[in-house]
Formats: sequence, C-alpha cells, structure tokens
Amino acid sequence: MSDKGKPLYPLRLTVTVKPLVFGGQAIARRLGKTGLPDWSVAETWECSDVAGHRSVVTNGPMAGRSLHRVLGDHPEALMGADWSGTYFPLLTKFIDATGTLPVHLHADDEAARRLEKQPNGKTEAWHILDATPGATALCGVEQGVTADRLRTALEAQDFDTVLRRLPVRAGETLYVPGGTLHSFGPDTLVYEIEQTSDIQQHAMRWKMEDGSPVGDAEFRTNLDMLMRQVDLETRPDFTPGLSIAVGDAVERVFLCAGPYFALERWRAGTAEPMRHAFATAQILSNVGAPVRVRAGTWSEVLGRAETLLLPAACGEVEIIGPADVLIGYLPDLDRDVRGPLLAAGYPVPLLRRFIASSP
Repeated sequence: MSDKGKPLYPLRLTVTVKPLVFGGQAIARRLGKTGLPDWSVAETWECSDVAGHRSVVTNGPMAGRSLHRVLGDHPEALMGADWSGTYFPLLTKFIDATGTLPVHLHADDEAARRLEKQPNGKTEAWHILDATPGATALCGVEQGVTADRLRTALEAQDFDTVLRRLPVRAGETLYVPGGTLHSFGPDTLVYEIEQTSDIQQHAMRWKMEDGSPVGDAEFRTNLDMLMRQVDLETRPDFTPGLSIAVGDAVERVFLCAGPYFALERWRAGTAEPMRHAFATAQILSNVGAPVRVRAGTWSEVLGRAETLLLPAACGEVEIIGPADVLIGYLPDLDRDVRGPLLAAGYPVPLLRRFIASSP
C-alpha cells in the first residue's frame, strides 16, 4: 500500500559506525552517544544517502524505509519546493580523531565527474566540538609550493614542508573545498557536514581501515590520481562564526555557509524555548544534554549525540532548553543566510568573505 499521501514527520535514522584506525572512544565517552560497540569508533554517519551506507528510518510509519526511498516517494515534503535531485544531498558525521587522520583530499565536482565518474565531489566543513590544547590540523598547500615540490614532499611523507598547519580550537569551523589536502588529529572531536559522497585520494603509506602498509606501486598510483585532483590555491581558515541573538537566552550562530550546505549552532537556556522556522530539510544533531523536540503534534526527547531529520513539510521546530544543537541544511543562501545576517546588522563585505562562493 502506498504512503505517498501521508504527512512526513521528524525521522530517526540508523547510524553507520566506522572502525578506522584513528578512532577511539570519544564519541561515547565525551559526547555521550549510546549504542556504540566496545571497539574503537572513528566515525558515526548520522545522516547518509551514500550507496552502501544509506540511513534507514527507525520510527513511525516510515520505519524500515531507507532515506533514499523516503526522498523518492516524498521529494517536495522532504526537501521543499523547487528541489530536484536523485539522492539526499548531505552527509553528516561525528568523527573521533583520537589518532591522526591520513593526509588526503576529496575531488571537487569537476574532477569527480571527469576522473572518478561520480555525479559530484565532496566539499566539507569541520565544526570542532573538542580538542586538546595545542591541537592542530593540516589544510591546504602553502603559498608558492609547486606541483613538483608537493609531489616530492608527499613521496617523502614530509607534510609540514608543503602543507599549512592551523591551530584547532573548540567552537570554530573550517570550510574545506573539494581538492584541498587536509588532515586533523590527534585528540580532536569533530562534527562534519559534506556533500553526499565517499570519494577520496590518500597520500599515506598505510591504510586507514587497518593500518596495513600500502605497497610502492599502489602508493604511486594513489599519488598520480591525487595530483590530478589537488587544488594548490585553496587556503581556508577557521572561523568562530557569526552570532545572532534570537530571543531571551537563545543564540543562533552561523558556523559556515556555501552553495552545498550551511551549518548552524543553536544554544538556548530555560527562559524560553528555541524556535526555528525552515523551508528545507534540516539535520538536527544534539551536542548537549537531552532535549525535548516538538514539531507540530510530534514530540520526543532527543538524547546526547542523537540526530533527527526534520522534513521541510514540518516547517518549524521547537526545542525546550537548556539546549545545544547543530542544524545542517541545503540553503537558499539569500533567504536562509544572507537575509538573517543582514537583518542582524552584519555588513555586506563581511558576508562576502564568510559565505563560500560557487566553485
């Protein structure tokens, strides 16, 4: 029996757990996420339409249906008016870099189509949830480094002579365009939002799945493809975001925004609930204490490090504080980002620097 006429509601989704070698126990111990295995966890994919790792609805009438099927059956109710596409466009993760991630990159859209035969690349952003004092990240090639010099340094695994090393601080966010070489860790806990894709090219002599060595021939092949995809000019920097006061003890911080996604962090006290109206699907991830979430007649508690997908048809969400949540979405940049920030008094030149441009 078809359910295409039934209204959508906040969706709880299955989580994909990745046991990569740089992981640990921080997602469970520091964020409080339950239901994880005892072994080291590097990533939990909170909302995914990546083939082979597609989230499945676990609550309500849609339980048992993949996110991919829900989108196919209810595209406008999930994504909003005028949206078109064949898969959910955003992937979100918690990442535990107890160890250090491999130096790697993800193709941009053009390289993904030309070299990887994929529909899109992977631009991403990292929001730092926690980091040890003195933590750093590698991101982007130092100015003036040529392709030949970069290749020589990567062959020698001499990353600091060619890549930018940036300080990492909790609460800051880095927007990482496709084609940008990067790594972070150790002792860093991240929430990541990105285009729906799992393509990547590594510059390491070990495999992130199990730490086993990469042979010389495979290593050279990997570097050949990486060098065809690397962008020598992108040098992004961390930002604390742009804050707006939206009520009594309610703060809205725009962490990053661009054509592929926007990410916000909302904090609310107990004086009044946090209320947020929206016109496109919202990925709501709780990074604080359990909160009660209401959308229309739907009302449930969202636990620590749990995620809800709020369909566009819901239109508004109310969260009872104290609350500390992240909200990711595919934005209409004028409506969802520029408009609120301009109304709050932020100048146009600042917004031009803050909002990532199209590739």
